[in-house]
Amino acid sequence: MGTERIDSRLLAELTEQSQDLNADALRVTRSALADFTETSRPSGHGWWRRGGALAGAAAALGALGTSRAVAASKDVMALQTAASLENLAVGVYETAAGLPFIKSGNKTVLAFIEKTTAQHREHGKAFNAAVVKAGGKEQNKPDPKYDAVVKKQLPSIKTSADVVKLALTLEDVAAQTYTKNISQVSDTSLRQLFASVAPVEAQHRATLLAVQALLAGGQEDLIAIPTDVAKLPAAIGKVGFPDAFYPTKDASPVSEGAVK
Repeated sequence: MGTERIDSRLLAELTEQSQDLNADALRVTRSALADFTETSRPSGHGWWRRGGALAGAAAALGALGTSRAVAASKDVMALQTAASLENLAVGVYETAAGLPFIKSGNKTVLAFIEKTTAQHREHGKAFNAAVVKAGGKEQNKPDPKYDAVVKKQLPSIKTSADVVKLALTLEDVAAQTYTKNISQVSDTSLRQLFASVAPVEAQHRATLLAVQALLAGGQEDLIAIPTDVAKLPAAIGKVGFPDAFYPTKDASPVSEGAVK
């Protein structure tokens, strides 16, 4: 069994694992949404309105209700902002797929764009489903901050490397935002939802970083499945994972993409 055959089999296996990650994440996402539906249903708190509660208890319940309302509002905004980032990603990838140099260029890059577009669309639907279940309005518009970045950069995009650079910005902010949101939302099921999607966005970023490195090195022919592993630069195995722990310093605030 030659080295080339072993490398091809390994790369094929890693590719399959990559595709499975999003499927696994969506299963967790659906489970989290189901759990969130159960925990967010009203559970008969009307007993204290019947006149038998003490004033102090009523005041405590009122304060608790206010606290819960604030937390719920923050949850809704976080979900709306997440949906806005997914909406923007879908729009950018769809635009990229229609560019002449992408359509006639590297087939693996085009396949990645098409698969990633579908995944972002699924994530957006999941976040909006959670928004509705939390009592908020769906967010069907793009994130305003990064939409402005995209509109500024799109006219100057001329190559695959330009597309990758822009996509990297969006994937990174999504991954950072969802990672931070895990500790910012109040509901356990919503934490699970963000925790299921964040790794997928981080994986997109890792793939794009590897593609960016190959394009910068003039090795576009190696962006293929299977590829000639023997020709890959030594650093390609770690270029996609520059951080030991995923950063959150550039995460979007929960209110950034909230419905106004």
